[in-house]
Amino acid sequence: MRVFVADHPLITHKLTVLRDKDTAQPTFRALIEEIVTLLAYEATREVIVEEIEVETPVRKTVGVRLAHPVPLVVPILRAGLGMLEGMVKLLPTAEVGFLGMARDETTFQPLTYAERLPENLEGRQCYVLDPMLATGGSLAAAVQFLFDRGADDVTAVCVLAAPEGIERLRKTTEGRNVTLVLGAVDERLNEHGYIVPGLGDAGDRLYGTID
Repeated sequence: MRVFVADHPLITHKLTVLRDKDTAQPTFRALIEEIVTLLAYEATREVIVEEIEVETPVRKTVGVRLAHPVPLVVPILRAGLGMLEGMVKLLPTAEVGFLGMARDETTFQPLTYAERLPENLEGRQCYVLDPMLATGGSLAAAVQFLFDRGADDVTAVCVLAAPEGIERLRKTTEGRNVTLVLGAVDERLNEHGYIVPGLGDAGDRLYGTID
């Protein structure tokens, strides 16, 4: 597994505002979108393209376009939805699928409760969106789900990660073509499985608490 941690002052600045418990929900949403667009630039460095001839006002030339089948962007519900707009700004022609993953707060094990994906992902580059890589269970299960559908190239984009989550994803995807793109790596997980210092529950801060 290849791991890329963004080292950009704009990302660090925006993350600082995200971490602040007093940051308002609309600002939080806007910052997540902005950070993901910056991360998407790095995540798509290896996107597959094909040559195409175009005619400029001066003469014909050769450029590139996204190859077919086009990339598939897969936000993990529900928090991953807050990252979707930032990703498709950079990949407007990509297709979008959805995968519902939840974490059992007692066992910390992932549960799949919904999916809307093509049956066959052979030859597709997949980009999985999940803001927080904490224990790594949900993301590892999501990546495996895509491989089970035939994908052979998966890039996961996360705003924050804990070392424990990175290591779990590394172990569970050994031998697979996986790239992990992160905004930052925090210190550790606490006894409740939350990233420290983190930014709290990303889903709740994006969409509000659901009782």
